[in-house]
Amino acid sequence: MGINQPSNQIKLTNVAIVRMKKGKKKFEIACYQNKVQDFRSNVEKDIEEVIQIPHVFTNVSKGQFAPNDELQKAFGTTDQDKIILEILQKGEIQLSEKERQAKGNQVQAEVLQIISTKCINPKTKKRYTPTMIQKAISELKINIISTKAAKLQALEIIRQLVASQVIPIVRAKMQIKITTDSKEFKKLEAKLKPLLGEIDSEDLGKSVSITTLIDPTNYRELTEILGGNKNNSIEVLDMAVIDSNDK
Repeated sequence: MGINQPSNQIKLTNVAIVRMKKGKKKFEIACYQNKVQDFRSNVEKDIEEVIQIPHVFTNVSKGQFAPNDELQKAFGTTDQDKIILEILQKGEIQLSEKERQAKGNQVQAEVLQIISTKCINPKTKKRYTPTMIQKAISELKINIISTKAAKLQALEIIRQLVASQVIPIVRAKMQIKITTDSKEFKKLEAKLKPLLGEIDSEDLGKSVSITTLIDPTNYRELTEILGGNKNNSIEVLDMAVIDSNDK
C-alpha cells in the first residue's frame, strides 16, 4: 500500500519504516525494504540507496514530519542527516502483519529444526521430528519469540525439555578430537577425564591424540582448560552424534 506525503504528494512504495522512541516521542524514517539490514551489515554503504525521503517523521504513514523543537529535545540537534543515521542504525524495523507472521514462522521452524538435530530419544536412539518437538513445547506452554535469535531460544528450550522430561529426551553427543603433548596431557588429565566420554582412540608417545564423545555443555570448559597452551588443540568432528552406549 502506498503512503502519501501531503506537502508534496510524494508516493512511497516498497517502504520499510524504522522507528525509534525517545522518551515518550516516536520518530520514524522511510526506507526501502531489504536495504536497512544491508546497511547495518555494511553490504550497502550509500545511505541514499536506503532512505526514501531524507526527513524524520513522527508518522510516516500519515506523512507527518517531526517538528524541530521535538528533534532538538530528543536528539540534542535538528540535523536531519545525523538523526536519520542514528535511527537507521539503532531503530526498530516495523514489520507488517504479514511480514511478522512470516518471520515468526521462519524462526519457529529454525528453532524446531535445531532442537530436532541436537536431541534424541535415549530409549530409541532416534531423533524427534520437528512436529513432535512442537507438541512437547506446547505442553510446556513455551512461546517461541520471532524477535529473538533461533539458536539461543533452541538451547534454552532444550534445557527445559531435558529438565521436564515431558518426552524422553537428551542432548545428542558432540564428537571432538583433542591433541596435546604427553607432558601436558599428564598435567591436565585429572581435569579432562571427568568431562570426556568413552575414548575412541588414544595415541600415546610424545603427543597425545584423543577422539571422544562429550556432552556439548562441557565443550566450553574443555576449551578453557586446553587454552593455556598453544600446542593444545580441540577440533569438533561432529556437532551431534547418537551415542549407542547411552542408556
